[in-house]
This record gives sequence, structure tokens and C-alpha cells, in this order.
Amino acid sequence: MFSILLSVIAQFCLKAGMSSTEVRDALAQSIGPKTLVTVFSNLSILGGFLLYGLGAVVWLAVLSRWEVSKAYPLVGFGFALSVVIGAVLGEGVSLQRVAGVALICAGVFIVGRA
Repeated sequence: MFSILLSVIAQFCLKAGMSSTEVRDALAQSIGPKTLVTVFSNLSILGGFLLYGLGAVVWLAVLSRWEVSKAYPLVGFGFALSVVIGAVLGEGVSLQRVAGVALICAGVFIVGRA
């Protein structure tokens, strides 16, 4: 679950970086070396990539102990976690989205018990 948590936090870091004024302004210009430097030197984006890397290392430990067919469905819990964090951060979360995530979590639960 720690790997999944790292990936979800990474997503929100990447979103924060890509939504920053400096990155949005850079992307409004023609794409070139200056744009790439602006995007890839943004601290939120760098932090997101770092968290993804750490999550991958943790995931390797999971794969060394579990079958892929059992471990990978757990990634579905990332959907639930992202909806919860998104709601806390003020993102719009519809009842339909909550229902969809509940179905995903039910499926993950069933696969985990198999």
C-alpha cells in the first residue's frame, strides 16, 4: 500500500507543478528547450518524479514476494485514495465517481481474497 500512496501523492505533485503559473506560461509558448527546462525544473514536478521512483522501488519489493496477478489489482486502491485526497483538496467528486471507485475497490477485495 505504501507504493500506491507514493504514486497517488506523486500524481498530485505533478498536477500542482503542471498547474503552476510558470509552467502554464511556458507551455503557452512554442515548445523548445526553455519550455522543457521550466517544466522539468519545477519543484512539484521534480518531487512527483522522485515519489514515483521511490514508489517503483517499493513496488519491486512487493513483486519479489507476491504474484503479479494478486499484487497488481491492489493498484486499484489508488483510485479510492486519489478521490479522497482530491475531495480534501477541493476537487469536484460526483456520486457517480464515488460509485465507480467503490466498484473498483470491491473488485480489488474479491481478487485479494482469491
